[in-house]
Amino acid sequence: MIVRCLFVLATVSLTAVAAVAQTAAPPAVDVTSASIDAFIDKLPKDRISDSPIRVADVGGYKVGVYGVFRPKSQPGGAIRHETSVTEIYYMLEGTATLVTGGTIPDEKSTGASPNTRRPNFGGSRIDGGVIRKAVPGDVIVIPGNLPHWWSGLDSDIRYLIFRPDPEGLQPVR
Repeated sequence: MIVRCLFVLATVSLTAVAAVAQTAAPPAVDVTSASIDAFIDKLPKDRISDSPIRVADVGGYKVGVYGVFRPKSQPGGAIRHETSVTEIYYMLEGTATLVTGGTIPDEKSTGASPNTRRPNFGGSRIDGGVIRKAVPGDVIVIPGNLPHWWSGLDSDIRYLIFRPDPEGLQPVR
């Protein structure tokens, strides 16, 4: 009986391994430095621009790569995205003060996110958050539903946002 159980267990294990081995992984996605620069260079310079360079299905979830231009004259208000999508900022150019966490005391709905179609909330500031100076080369990981706010910009800033999307809410581009 033990031998038969071991044989069945080995057969099931080998079948599962073979099935996994036969499932092709999605292809790698390349976003070159030149294409990032060209993309951000084309964004409007008179307003905050946050647009997808590429959104890929990576097998069971999606990942978005977004280019952002934010003019010094428009740091923007505090925001909170009601979503499971994390935002990972990679600073390319410029310096600014970013506040994360805390609360948005005058929070109100600002409509649905164009990226996930989930609710966004905004306000004029964040109380009690973590304040940091963001400079080129910095990476800041902002979990979904965490308030964040560029409280001051020392210059225009350019950065990338990587948005891992476990629910697959972002349209593939």
